[in-house]
Amino acid sequence: MSRTGLAVALVVAVVVGVMFGVCAQLDLDLAALFFDRQTQRFAINAFSSQPWAEPARDAARWLVALLVAPAFIAICGKLILPRRRMLIGGRASLFLAVSLALGPGVLTNVILKTQWARSRPIDVTFFGGTERFMPWWDPRGDCSNNCSFVSGEGSGAFWVLAPAALTPPQWRILAYSGALVFGSGIGVLRMASGAHFFTDVVFAGVLMFLLAWILYALIYRWRLTRITDIAIEHQLAATGVAMRDAVTVLADWVRGRADRR
Repeated sequence: MSRTGLAVALVVAVVVGVMFGVCAQLDLDLAALFFDRQTQRFAINAFSSQPWAEPARDAARWLVALLVAPAFIAICGKLILPRRRMLIGGRASLFLAVSLALGPGVLTNVILKTQWARSRPIDVTFFGGTERFMPWWDPRGDCSNNCSFVSGEGSGAFWVLAPAALTPPQWRILAYSGALVFGSGIGVLRMASGAHFFTDVVFAGVLMFLLAWILYALIYRWRLTRITDIAIEHQLAATGVAMRDAVTVLADWVRGRADRR
């Protein structure tokens, strides 16, 4: 999560944003590469007919789950067993869990995909649908929920940039490259199915990187906000003890009411 990476992400956002904002037709042209005018269908039929199509999407979801699982297990384990050491470092656990929750979870699926009413390619009139095509920057569309901007699966796939940031320095460039290839591959599959435009995928990647960059800086880099693994473990342990005490008090209260009956 270097400043160079931040600069690259911002340049990509500006270049793609301006190009596809001024010439929104580019989004339709790229989507048309996956559209068969004779059958009036996207390549979803060709992909879905392949035996590897659904397993590939499932495997992508499982990969994300496996990458974040140690963080959630470490946090839950510390809350339940406050005296035990965490499975992985406190900062890494916090970074992975919060970035996944805020990125693909809140930013993409709770905020953008519910408020940015951009219709999916398969639903717009240009490809035989009934809804209006809207450029990426315009949230006024005909979609009512689970809309196109930004790609949900793309966000989840590009989230792997977060664990890539925690790899040893000598492996980090390779890890980032693999994360970008993974995210781009999932994005192309979603475009091929008519589920997303090019800008939906690009901005999913940009937003996930920017969110991860900010969280990484807050936890690891910026002097005013950075914290230590020990501080996080102590806070989680204190929270776990408080939760256990609250459960004990509640159980005693319930038991007392039952005895009075």
